[in-house]
Amino acid sequence: MDKPLRIIFAGTPEFAAVALQALLDSEHEVVAVYTQPDRPAGRGRKLKPGPVKALALAREIPVCQPLSLKSTEEQARLAEWQSDVMIVAAYGLLLPAAVLTTPRYGCLNIHASLLPRWRGAAPIQRAILAGDAQTGITIMQMDVGLDTGDMLLKTGCTIQAVDTAQTLHDKLAEMGAKALLEVLTRLPGGLQAEPQAADLATYAHKLNKEEALIDWRQPAVQLARQVQAFNPWPVAQTRLGDMVIRLWQAEALDSPSPAKPGTVVKADKTGIDIACGKGVLHITLLQLPGGKAMDAAALLNGHPDLLPIGTILG
Repeated sequence: MDKPLRIIFAGTPEFAAVALQALLDSEHEVVAVYTQPDRPAGRGRKLKPGPVKALALAREIPVCQPLSLKSTEEQARLAEWQSDVMIVAAYGLLLPAAVLTTPRYGCLNIHASLLPRWRGAAPIQRAILAGDAQTGITIMQMDVGLDTGDMLLKTGCTIQAVDTAQTLHDKLAEMGAKALLEVLTRLPGGLQAEPQAADLATYAHKLNKEEALIDWRQPAVQLARQVQAFNPWPVAQTRLGDMVIRLWQAEALDSPSPAKPGTVVKADKTGIDIACGKGVLHITLLQLPGGKAMDAAALLNGHPDLLPIGTILG
C-alpha cells in the first residue's frame, strides 16, 4: 500500500464499532463517521448514541446522522470528504447508486455470513436456526442490490453447539475487522472480485418477537437452535399459566420421552428437561418475570415448587 486511505465509516451497533476501532488503530485516516440517528433507550427513554457514534465522539471524529442519503444535498456533503473508500457495517440505511460511486474505490461492506448464503438483516441468527455448521465474514464491493455485490474476501468460522447469537456475533465482529484491514492493504493494487452465485442465495429475514415463542411440538434439536439464536434478543420464551419464562441457554438431548410435548420430565441442579415433539430439551439458564437470568440450580433453589415433574409448559 502506497499511503494511508481516507475512509468514511458507516455503521451503528457494536458489530460495526469493533471494525471502526480496528481502523482507528491502523495507519488509515477515518475522516467521517455516518451512523443512525440516536434512539430512545432505557426506562427513561432518553436518546442514546449507538456504539459507533460513542466511539467516534471519543476520538473526535466528525459524525453525520442523516435520515436518508437520497437527497442531492446529502450526497454532495458526503462527496466533500474526498474519501478513498467508504466502509459499511450494519449501518441500517440503503446507499443510493450515486453514493456507491462517490469514493475512489467505492463502498465496501462487512457482512456476517459466507455470501451468497444469508443475505439480509439477521445472518448470524438465521445461520444458527438453520443448523449451519459454518458461517463467516464476507467483504463485499457494494452495488445497488441487497448484499448482492462481488466478493473481495471470505473467511470461515465453525458454529459450535454452545454458540449463541451473542458469542457468534463477537467472534465474527473480530473476524470482520481483521478481514477488512487485509482487504484495505490490497485495495490500491487491485483485488480479484468474485461474483456471487445468485442461485445459491438465501435471505436472512429480520427477527421478530413472535418467533421467540417456543412450540414444544417441534424437535428438541430445533428448539435448542431457537434458544441459542434468540440470545440476546428477542430471547426464546414459554408460558407457565400467565407467567412468561425466558430461556437463555439449552441443549437437545437425544433421549426419547413418552410424555406430552411441553411436560417437565426432570428438574435438578444440572438443568430442567422438557419433553418435545422429538427428544428432550435440557434448559440450563432461564429467567422469571421481573428477575435476572439464572442457572437451573439457583432457580429451583429459590422456587422449589415452581416446576415439579409433570408440569406442562406452553
